[in-house]
Amino acid sequence: MWFKALNYQQVFITVIFSEIGLRLAVGVVAFAFLFINLLITRKALVNAARISQQLEEEGVITLYPSPKSQFINYRTLTIASALVSALMAFFLSLAVSGDWVILQKFLNATPFGTSDPIFQKDIGFYFFTLPFYQYIYKLCNWFVLLAAFWVALAYFLAGMVTGDTSKLFQSMDARYHLSALAALFFLIRAWGYRLEQYMLLYSEQGVVYGPGYTDIHANLLAYKIMFILALVVSAAIFVNAFLKRFRLVLYTIGFLVAASLVLNGVYPALMQKLVVLPNEMERERPYIENNIQMTRLAYNLEKIEKKDFPAGRTLTAQDIQENQDTIKNIRLWDYRPLQQTYSQLQEMRTYYEFKDIDVDRYVINGRYRQVMLAARELNVDSLPEQSKTWVNQHLQYTHGYGIAMSPVNEVTGEGLPQFFIKDIPPVSQTNLEVERPEIYFGELTNKYVIVNTRSQEFDYPVGDENALCTYEGKNGVPVGSLFRRLLFAINFRDYKMLLSGDITNESQVLYYRNIKERVLKIAPFLLYDRDPYIVLSGGKLYWLWDAYTVSDMFPYAEPFKGRLNYIRNAVKVVIDAYTGEVTFYAAEPQEPVLKTFQKIFPGMFVPISEMPPDLRSHIRYPEDLFMIQAKKYTVYHMENYRVFYNKEDKWNLPTELFGTKEEPMESYYTIVRLPGEEKPEFIQIMPFTPQNKKNMIAWLAGRSDGDNYGKLLVFEFPKQELVYGPMQIEARINQDTLISQQISLWDQRGSQVIRGNLLVIPIKDALIYVEPLYLQAEQSKMPELRRVIVAHGDQVVMEPTLDLALQRIFGKQEVARPAQSASPGPEGELKTLPKTISELIQEANRLYDEAQNRLKEGDWAGYGSTLQKLKAALEQLAAQAKLKQAE
Repeated sequence: MWFKALNYQQVFITVIFSEIGLRLAVGVVAFAFLFINLLITRKALVNAARISQQLEEEGVITLYPSPKSQFINYRTLTIASALVSALMAFFLSLAVSGDWVILQKFLNATPFGTSDPIFQKDIGFYFFTLPFYQYIYKLCNWFVLLAAFWVALAYFLAGMVTGDTSKLFQSMDARYHLSALAALFFLIRAWGYRLEQYMLLYSEQGVVYGPGYTDIHANLLAYKIMFILALVVSAAIFVNAFLKRFRLVLYTIGFLVAASLVLNGVYPALMQKLVVLPNEMERERPYIENNIQMTRLAYNLEKIEKKDFPAGRTLTAQDIQENQDTIKNIRLWDYRPLQQTYSQLQEMRTYYEFKDIDVDRYVINGRYRQVMLAARELNVDSLPEQSKTWVNQHLQYTHGYGIAMSPVNEVTGEGLPQFFIKDIPPVSQTNLEVERPEIYFGELTNKYVIVNTRSQEFDYPVGDENALCTYEGKNGVPVGSLFRRLLFAINFRDYKMLLSGDITNESQVLYYRNIKERVLKIAPFLLYDRDPYIVLSGGKLYWLWDAYTVSDMFPYAEPFKGRLNYIRNAVKVVIDAYTGEVTFYAAEPQEPVLKTFQKIFPGMFVPISEMPPDLRSHIRYPEDLFMIQAKKYTVYHMENYRVFYNKEDKWNLPTELFGTKEEPMESYYTIVRLPGEEKPEFIQIMPFTPQNKKNMIAWLAGRSDGDNYGKLLVFEFPKQELVYGPMQIEARINQDTLISQQISLWDQRGSQVIRGNLLVIPIKDALIYVEPLYLQAEQSKMPELRRVIVAHGDQVVMEPTLDLALQRIFGKQEVARPAQSASPGPEGELKTLPKTISELIQEANRLYDEAQNRLKEGDWAGYGSTLQKLKAALEQLAAQAKLKQAE
């Protein structure tokens, strides 16, 4: 019913029938194989029962308890064999639960068009065919081992019945039967050796991931020899059933074991020590080159475009003026302190919650702006205890409401974000309007709700009262009849559904409302990004979520997570926050794994060209994929085998200070105009540093806009010149006397200074570094943006605003000049400075006298704060004087 409500019933049917079909096939084959083997043992058991009965009647032996031959007959044993076979088949069918995808991928395999360098097989063989062969191989082993156990047990019982177990396996029936099973086992094992030679492509024994010299020249040879030996052992066991030479079997099996120890242990170790290690780099050369080539292919690193970026260039005031699109989109708000600020300012009620802060871009009032936004979700677990009734949790409090949105670089006079969209109901200061603010499906919607009941739902608070509403969507599961109600009550383990008088036949049940659970319920075979993000499009709210096709079977490719060593962002998932509709868009329709899933689930994946244009303008280069590629590129930018072997040019991902701790630097989105481009664009950036060094060697950009979506660019600096890395800039900030003193003063006055993300911003052919400082009182959880640190060339400055910091470095900019300058007072409040020259002179004198008085009183914090205000007043005085002179 749930899949049908979302129009994915075909997916459900395919999965269910694949699952049932696989389990049924395994069960039938297992039953047939075991049953046939157990039927063969009936003769021995029946004969043993008759012999024991005769011996007891003649008084030769006495058995306790005495077997009754009438109960040990062919019919009884047939029934017993069927029961045992059915039980084993049932357990085996349970063991293959969830393995339907292996079968379907095998049946719908798609070639890659690229072969591995060792066996020259298409990559699709390793993705779709080899896993199925391994699966069948394991099942065959289980069939034979289970059959051998029950057959041996049957013959053992036959010996027990006659009272003579010494000749247990010397009977013709037992010898032939067990020999046949043993021969079959080693025949299957021979096939296993054939399959294991392909698994050498994932060896972790050499200098790189994948087979090295020893694997190819020793281990591969060993598997080929073991394949032949296993066939010989199988034939020897089969022949021995007629020759009755048991030692022949022991000798052949012993030789197989000894050969395995020598060929898989001693011989490779000797080759590695005597042949490879004396000249390892040259011996491993072709295999290192294979690893480099295949890893770059697995992560799409070969498509990264390399460009040079000059070092040591400095910007001018004109450069800043010409790149205002970049300057006005520098992110001053770090998502971590901003989430606390959002919570304090915009959650409104205890039951509303912002799960996280997302970064996106919109065209706002004709300008391309980077913004931060969050969905205001309803968390029923945060309702007051007395309000946590069944009606409230399942019928009344059903949805969140609206979003909060703010530009990345605008601040109020109090150091708080300047909202574009805020409050309940949503109030917009721009051309963006939220027409459908209800959020029934999100990241915190973990409980089922019932809508379209006799009572209206809570919509949003209005003063001391509440606005009410009725759900208008049609994608829930209709309650319908009393029988359906009973099914829902059993499924949710909630008898109150049966007792509620508010529920009607027209009511709908909304469940699996958490988008992470909802999407995975439909497509569990994809890997998903950690962070789905909220999007406002056409007045409605949607969740966008990046999905990946992955595998652990790409030959020679270095893994990134466990054994996974292949990834593509092949799917974009869109979830309607109001109706819960889920759409899977094929972002890379020619990707082989996705094409296989398209064959398995026809019509499930919609071409990306059919995504609404406004919604499509919000897709972005995924964070997780970007970080995986960045980490791999630190090593696999080296394409020369010598450089790679010696790790001469290995890079690292940089670290930065957040708060007071050194942490790995996170990639970040920003809007910049890339070198050589005409328009600014939304990109993701990650700097690189050399191994064991702190300077910057390059930076990677992932593009998200228009036709450039999905392209990666790496800008490399000249290796012989110094470009400051993030931690070197952090060190320069710490070494700046004025900045470090001011931070220390703030930290001593019951406040906490939070150092935000250090951003490296490319402008033309140079870099500027920007780091925001937030001030948070100990008793408050609302960080305020109080300072912006900017570094460029040899200068490091700290000012109340980004504009003032840029003015100090590059000079006065008419475009960037703020109408007012504000400085924080000693208690954190902001005081607007006068505008006229005479007022500024009076204010400067007053501040000087105040600073001297605080110095005499020993108030060092007040002294430092007053000096900062004096500094700001003098800078504005100088600016006013220049303007007056120009006039």
